[in-house]
Amino acid sequence: MGRRKKTIIEYRNYELLPYFPVLLLTGEKWRISDIPSGRLHFHNCLEIGLCETDSGTMEFMDTIHSFSAGDVTIVASDIPHTTYSKKGTSSKWSYLFLDIEELFHPFFQLHSLENSTGLHRLLHDYSAILSRNTYPNIHTLVTMIIQELVQKKQNYQFTVRGLAVALMTNLLNIYSQTEAHPTIQIHENSLAIAPALDYMELNYRNTFSMDCLANECNLSPSHFRRLFLAIMNMTPLDYLNNLRVQKASVLLRSTEIPILLISEDVGFGSLSSFNRHFYNKFGKTPREWRSQLSYIRNQSIQMYSGWLLPPSQ
Repeated sequence: MGRRKKTIIEYRNYELLPYFPVLLLTGEKWRISDIPSGRLHFHNCLEIGLCETDSGTMEFMDTIHSFSAGDVTIVASDIPHTTYSKKGTSSKWSYLFLDIEELFHPFFQLHSLENSTGLHRLLHDYSAILSRNTYPNIHTLVTMIIQELVQKKQNYQFTVRGLAVALMTNLLNIYSQTEAHPTIQIHENSLAIAPALDYMELNYRNTFSMDCLANECNLSPSHFRRLFLAIMNMTPLDYLNNLRVQKASVLLRSTEIPILLISEDVGFGSLSSFNRHFYNKFGKTPREWRSQLSYIRNQSIQMYSGWLLPPSQ
């Protein structure tokens, strides 16, 4: 018996502007054909779609869902999917692509949220089709963001950031209900340790002392550790290791890089330490995580950069 032919999945790498990482794709050319493309694709950023006309189908790795005019679709950055319209129609869409972490950075750091693990899962493992009748607030907020980006009135970027915060808050509430995660809140003193959180986000691959983090915040080491524990409910070192395994979880499910190399790439000094911290965080070993969640097995990845128009036929 011959080897099973690998399914092709497209990876679309979209470069968003660093100071305002939001892109709107809208207009008559953004119509989806009724002919299935035959392959799934995934992005490096969050996709929010607004179906403006007609209906059709969205396919994911293991599930198929219907959509209708007025629906808002949420697809996290690492979720393979494809969309096609009902036979004989060509549904019209508007799409938003966002880097949520960079977009919200002027307001607050996502990793300062009390349930950062839940947010990480929403941004990397969540997909949903939300109808206008059931979730009118979601439809209204997405429509308002699109209007702001089309009209580009004075201070529109600031308005979009504010609307996006409201949108994500609503999505987090929906996600917390469906995934049994507590509501995510910002600690009132989170700004005090924000420089340390930023430093860890940029340097998690490297080795550095916890005193270095205290210096970033202009705090004494003992005061920094007490404040960090009070805000994050964990020590700075525990937070750093959690951050590393979160980064590793994305690489495990989206690449074929050997586990040992991933553990080294995210900053762990030994494979045993990586395995222990990963299991404590996710309740699975890295190998189990990859085997259960990876969309790379029996797949072939094709990488694209830039925006691809939907197939016209």
